[in-house]
Amino acid sequence: MGALRELGEPFVVPGPSGVAVRTRLKGLTAEDEQVLRLVGDHLGWLACRDLKERCSAGLEHDGDRWAERKRVLTVESSSRWAGSLTRATHDQWALARRGQLAHIHSLQAGVRTIRHRSLPVGEKGSKRAPGGYRSRREWFAKSRRLQVLEDRLRAVQADWQAGVVRVVRGGKRLLNTSHHLQAAGLTHEQWRCRWQAERRFLQADGESGKRYGNETVRVTPGGQVSLKLPAPLAYLANAPHGRYVLTAKVSFAHRGEQWADRVAANRAVAYRIHEDVQRGRWYLTASWTIPPTPAVPLDAARANSLIGVDTNADHLAAWRLDAHGNPVGQPLRFSYDLTGTASHRDAQVRHALIRLLHWAQRHGLAIAIEDLDFTAETTREKHGRRTRFRKLISGMPVARLRARLVSMAAELGIPVIAVDPAYTSRWGAQHWHKPLNSTTRTTTRHDAAAVAIGRRALGHPIRRRTAPPRTHQSDGCGHRTVQAEPDTPGREETRPRIPGPRTRSAPPGRDAKAGDQCAQHRSEHTAEHESWQQDSLPLSL
Repeated sequence: MGALRELGEPFVVPGPSGVAVRTRLKGLTAEDEQVLRLVGDHLGWLACRDLKERCSAGLEHDGDRWAERKRVLTVESSSRWAGSLTRATHDQWALARRGQLAHIHSLQAGVRTIRHRSLPVGEKGSKRAPGGYRSRREWFAKSRRLQVLEDRLRAVQADWQAGVVRVVRGGKRLLNTSHHLQAAGLTHEQWRCRWQAERRFLQADGESGKRYGNETVRVTPGGQVSLKLPAPLAYLANAPHGRYVLTAKVSFAHRGEQWADRVAANRAVAYRIHEDVQRGRWYLTASWTIPPTPAVPLDAARANSLIGVDTNADHLAAWRLDAHGNPVGQPLRFSYDLTGTASHRDAQVRHALIRLLHWAQRHGLAIAIEDLDFTAETTREKHGRRTRFRKLISGMPVARLRARLVSMAAELGIPVIAVDPAYTSRWGAQHWHKPLNSTTRTTTRHDAAAVAIGRRALGHPIRRRTAPPRTHQSDGCGHRTVQAEPDTPGREETRPRIPGPRTRSAPPGRDAKAGDQCAQHRSEHTAEHESWQQDSLPLSL
């Protein structure tokens, strides 16, 4: 057995740095929708052109080129629209670079795994490393795949060093859907409407000190929405200073009071307008930054007790633990269904987290969860033919669940403790799965893993009990934690007397009835093997 890797210390997860709320633009007229499409298409064309220039500059881009790009865009839009365009372009280029680096790491992991498995066919592996391939055919196929991965790795590394990224505004997946319209159940006109909607640009950054926190897309406290038209579309204005006012009135049901306070104080609020083509609706999203929430000290978060949570593909397994790491009460399961659309999956995750957080809030408990990251675990080279396992861990909403949990827990003031996920499932099943089973409760491996996660967050070892030192064991240096099974013969009898100065017992062969106290007929000793009957009281008293 190889050495265990070093475990990370648990830590309190910091709260979110920003919030976003969305509402529907109801009551838009045909003229309003036409103006929004024209403005979005024009700004989207400018965003595509600006992104192309930024990608062409590569690593040689600097502040002077950024200022030049902004001056060119200002002529065809406005200074504020140009600022939002260049900022969005920079964020998209940086995101593409991070994705490129993650792709390099994935290719390197695949190459390392195949090179390691280039062993004699059928050679057995270990728990820490896989063995050789099962057949000569599989070995040959993997050797060809190794050449493909190495070629891809060299190409991506060359792009990384040169600063070349490839970005598709509107999404690569939607672009490839145009070649398979029949399989997607779309016509060319429907696909074109989606493509245009995804490539539109209707988002503006907020500015503190300006009226209502945003001069480009302005929303008044009363819900009136207006936007600054680009210079070529100024003829569409229906309000002074080249602005267009929508007929729709908006209100935010979630965090509406926070939004109203920021707008009234002229604090920065960013807005984004987008169209849902499938539903035929328009939405307005408002976002702003919030000051970081002071993190609760780790000792204070786990002072009383907490809830250990094990994340799975279809449910959250949770168990409450006291301050000493002992399970309290019954385990709970919060299920969710990750089939269907993205909005349905997100709603399922939110509903499960709401039930978990309400349970923690009622009892004033912290939440302990694993700091999971499956980016390196979903490769086909790592798990080989275990396609079901790859699909299982690929379908787990780790990133979304973690982001949702942190933001929702911060609103309720519930601390979230992240722990190292190493060996929690294995050790939880080893030390807690069997002891927690009873005639009235069937404990799963996920419940045992939740207990292991909670104990690690509390700073306790996962195993149930540690044997005392050998010098402190009175059973002749035996393992005191070992207990007899219920069906072991003689488990209820007296312990054998071991000679020695510690027990002050006689050598073997003497005082054969020393263990049977009832046989001595001593005074004040209860005869447990005799029936007990109370004498009747005399009637003359």
